[in-house]
Amino acid sequence: MLQGKSAIITGGVRGIGKAIAAEFCKNGADVLLCYRSNDEQAQKTAAELSQHGTRVELLKGDVADPKTAKEAVARAKDLFGKVDILVNNAGITRDKLLMRMSAEDFTDVISANLNGSFYFLSEASKVMIKQRSGRIINLSSVAGVKGNPAQVNYSASKAGVIGMTMSAAKELGRRGITVNAIAPGFIDTDMTAVMTDDQKAKIAEAISLGRTGKPEDIAKTALFLASDSASYITGQTICVDGGLTM
Repeated sequence: MLQGKSAIITGGVRGIGKAIAAEFCKNGADVLLCYRSNDEQAQKTAAELSQHGTRVELLKGDVADPKTAKEAVARAKDLFGKVDILVNNAGITRDKLLMRMSAEDFTDVISANLNGSFYFLSEASKVMIKQRSGRIINLSSVAGVKGNPAQVNYSASKAGVIGMTMSAAKELGRRGITVNAIAPGFIDTDMTAVMTDDQKAKIAEAISLGRTGKPEDIAKTALFLASDSASYITGQTICVDGGLTM
């Protein structure tokens, strides 16, 4: 589905980002994976994904720094000759009740999740406009659709991603570029691994399908949006949540 395509994936060495990268590589794409700190995990992921026969490159940097986006896009263009797909996946949480949330807790999450997505969107779109083609996929969250207690910062950042997605889709559509968002529900990742089985069971009760999701559920949606099969879809937010937001 993605033979000959190239992709930049932020937060691409573990969790949902890694699952998306694996799906892309299995389907023929070369990938540049951006990560912030875990060198050992990054090397391990790159080695695993390289077994699919496509190029897997790494770039270390903080998405909250606009220089990282500039470097990533320049490197991808140098390595692959083009930038076909951008997946804005990197994000952080600083969960606290509103009365205990500091200004730093709020701005750190906005800087990484919203500002970081903007920096990469801005840089990648410049290349895609010249190519007159591209696929941009932003990771939002059901927290950005319906809010969540103790996540004022995270919900605000992910709601912002949805608004940014729609505005960018309107600007870039006539240049052959689609911009869509995925809003995952409760997905089994490292972030949720610390929760008890009882806590997970209570959450599953609120999900229509009666179970939590897997990173692969998000990855397959990203693959669809990155492919030619989704060429007439733009400005949309797809909730992959098992019915949690219904």
